[in-house]
Amino acid sequence: MKLAAIMTGGIATITPQASLAEAAKKMASQDIGSLPVCDEPRRVVGIITDRDITVRAVARGMDPNQTRVEDVMTRDVLSCSSEAEVEDACELMEKRQVRRLLVTGQDEVPVGIVSLGDI
Repeated sequence: MKLAAIMTGGIATITPQASLAEAAKKMASQDIGSLPVCDEPRRVVGIITDRDITVRAVARGMDPNQTRVEDVMTRDVLSCSSEAEVEDACELMEKRQVRRLLVTGQDEVPVGIVSLGDI
């Protein structure tokens, strides 16, 4: 089975220059735990999770209204093509100990996210 069949599509993204408060509000309004960080035109430069905001910023006393996403985002983004097999994605997630995997389409543009819950 291909990742395209199980991924959550239509994902929101955020820019590196956005504040952590903006990222948290976007996550809350869409009931999600992560956002791909993209510059123009939708080139992935990182990913920010609710845990990144909590542990890397708020717990260290950083102001979420003044701290930018790029200051605490994870830059090493794991991804798989939407045409990849689910089993391959599972192996990658297990090997790298991640709970979410960015799914890309043509030209490496983000098209979805697959999480452990999807699998």
